[in-house]
Amino acid sequence: MQMGKPIEITRLEFSANELRELAAGMHDGAVVRRLLAIALILDGHSRAEAARLNGMDRQTLRDWVHRYNDEGVGGLSSRLSPGRPAALNGEQMEALRSMVLEGPDPERDTVIRWRCIDLRHAIAARWSVELHERSVGRLLHRLGMTRLQPRPCHPKKNAAAQEAFKKTSPPW
Repeated sequence: MQMGKPIEITRLEFSANELRELAAGMHDGAVVRRLLAIALILDGHSRAEAARLNGMDRQTLRDWVHRYNDEGVGGLSSRLSPGRPAALNGEQMEALRSMVLEGPDPERDTVIRWRCIDLRHAIAARWSVELHERSVGRLLHRLGMTRLQPRPCHPKKNAAAQEAFKKTSPPW
């Protein structure tokens, strides 16, 4: 078995037992494992043994010890990556909201109601951003809108004739 160079813990405000007590009160299992591994090193165990007992690689434990030395117990939490940037910025999202609320122009957009696939094409034409149909649904959800549309109505419908038909049709 390969022996690694001993790693030095420079932050000594907690003893090994105090680190174990801290670990007992934690709810994040990953932080608990890291605290227990550091406690084993403070007890004099080798880095390889402390890493093995806590289910990590020797090099990984070394990295966590360096973070503990620099930042303390708070540095042992996993950090979230910022992730992929949004496809549309805030200004574009507001423009999308108003576009959906205004509805399509039948001559220009060649549709009488917005569907996700239609919005996908409109977004690509307007901002040169290629999105999947489901991604358009997620954008609508983020705007507090739903993908469901009301039943389309013909632009030349006669509401009075519709009501007259309802009143004169026989009940079933």
